[in-house]
Amino acid sequence: MTKRNRIFIGILLIYAAGIAFILYRVVAEIDPRYRESAEESLVETSHLLAGLVEQDVQAGAIDTTRLEPLFKSLYARQFLSQIYSVTKTRVEMRAYVTDRSGRVLFDSLGKSAGADYSQWKDVSYTLRGDYGARTTRDVETDPLSSVMYVGAPIRWNNEIIGVATVGKPVASFGQFVSAARQKTLFVGLVSVLAVLLLAVIVSVWLVRPFGVIADYVRYVRAQRSLNLPRLGRRALGAIGAAYDEMRDALAGRNYVADYVQTLTHEVKSPLSAIRGAAELLQEAGMPQAERQRFLANIMRETGRIQEMVDRMMELTALETRRALDHPLPVAMKPLLEELAGAVQDAAAARSIRIIVDAPEDAAVEGDAFLLRRAVSNLLDNAVDFSPDGGTVVLSLQLKARTVRIQVQDSGPGIPEYAHDKVFEKFYSLARPHSRKKSTGLGLAFVREIASLHDGRIELANAPEGGALATLSLPRAAS
Repeated sequence: MTKRNRIFIGILLIYAAGIAFILYRVVAEIDPRYRESAEESLVETSHLLAGLVEQDVQAGAIDTTRLEPLFKSLYARQFLSQIYSVTKTRVEMRAYVTDRSGRVLFDSLGKSAGADYSQWKDVSYTLRGDYGARTTRDVETDPLSSVMYVGAPIRWNNEIIGVATVGKPVASFGQFVSAARQKTLFVGLVSVLAVLLLAVIVSVWLVRPFGVIADYVRYVRAQRSLNLPRLGRRALGAIGAAYDEMRDALAGRNYVADYVQTLTHEVKSPLSAIRGAAELLQEAGMPQAERQRFLANIMRETGRIQEMVDRMMELTALETRRALDHPLPVAMKPLLEELAGAVQDAAAARSIRIIVDAPEDAAVEGDAFLLRRAVSNLLDNAVDFSPDGGTVVLSLQLKARTVRIQVQDSGPGIPEYAHDKVFEKFYSLARPHSRKKSTGLGLAFVREIASLHDGRIELANAPEGGALATLSLPRAAS
């Protein structure tokens, strides 16, 4: 290994170590920050509870009669709250009230009524006018059973006569801490890998020419005599090799090679079918019905290859575009109605109903031809995968900044194993009614069109059955 490479690897390792240290510090700070946030909300809640108790104080005596039915009703409430990635279904807050001696007058869990809590910090500190809080385990040997408590003074005639304490199990917000740690580590690791990859690419592009020059200088020094023709040939060869490498990189030689390899693999099957049918047709005495069947097979497979090549050319042309040339506002409701009418004949042949649900119209800034092709692909797929007598629903939904076009069929839906592959080039599922596959380029074509329009395409199983394709596009400025 050369000294230059050792220095380069050393710099990368120092960078990785620095990022690892920063990630460690950031992850270590997540839990304290969440605890501080939770404690801040407990302070407000405890003062709310103290204010509620103060309303029932009579002659300096604390009355907690109405707290018991209040908390019973609170714990009995049924709800479903989706807080980002966490689902909450029950109230986990707990509370208790003590008098001026620290004796528990009320406990929302019904376990500690009459107990002496005068030694707990949330009670003792609050009774003497300071801020009182503590974190205590419900089960001494289980760190996950920790509960945060914050106390607030109950006053009567400016005198502290008791404490209202509110508690929150640490485990209730621990799931948020865990999710935040995972996301932070994921983002950090992806950033490190991206920067390392960028550093390698930059090094290859910038450092390698200097290395070529150094190698060439060493070659010149090693020559015993100056031979200008040989030196010129060597220089031209180095320049030619560098030019070829640059041209291949710019032209995307590897990209083209991958395309050719994939297309060759996909064409093998129909070519084998054509060759087999052609060989059988050469046999003498073949019945006319058999001859027609093999000729039809040749025509079908030839059409399949032609369709695959045409789609490949369209997709390749689309992938080379970086932006739309002349985007214009395109009204989506008339476009959807036009496409539904165009596919109606093919659907009617199998008694499939096409329903258009577009209560409002909205415009998308884009290319009408490409948008028509994208929705047409989704409609064709929906009809192909719907059973005879089924229904295809084409709907238009308006959001604040986006237009959502949804195509739902009544077919079997997407198998579990195919969820991550449906947008791959040449990947196709057999149609239920014909057991035949398509070119596998339609959804890749739709994804490229969506990307050109700064939108996205999603394909999933609908809750009521069938597949649901959602094309989301930005709304045009009105």
